[in-house]
Amino acid sequence: MNLYLAVLLILVALLIAASGVAAVTRGWVLPTNRKPVHRPFLYGWGQLLVAFALCCQAVFGLVISDSGLRQAGTLTGSVLLPAGLVVMMAGHRSGGHRQDGDTP
Repeated sequence: MNLYLAVLLILVALLIAASGVAAVTRGWVLPTNRKPVHRPFLYGWGQLLVAFALCCQAVFGLVISDSGLRQAGTLTGSVLLPAGLVVMMAGHRSGGHRQDGDTP
């Protein structure tokens, strides 16, 4: 069962990585994210970091059985995942503060 979960998680990570490569190389972002993303290059690097973190957690947490290596690998993935999310958030537009009279 663990192997199936690892394969599924790695496939999701590959989809995220493909989107990240498209954002880094071409500046292309998925249509649902085009409006809020201000810097596609930075957003793409964040996606690549998240994909790498998911792969680390899948391989070290579900496939490798050595306890010392397993803990170090999953800890690395756990640190990289929020770091990638922060980098992705840095690529978004800031919401700004609206005044009472502003129109959307």
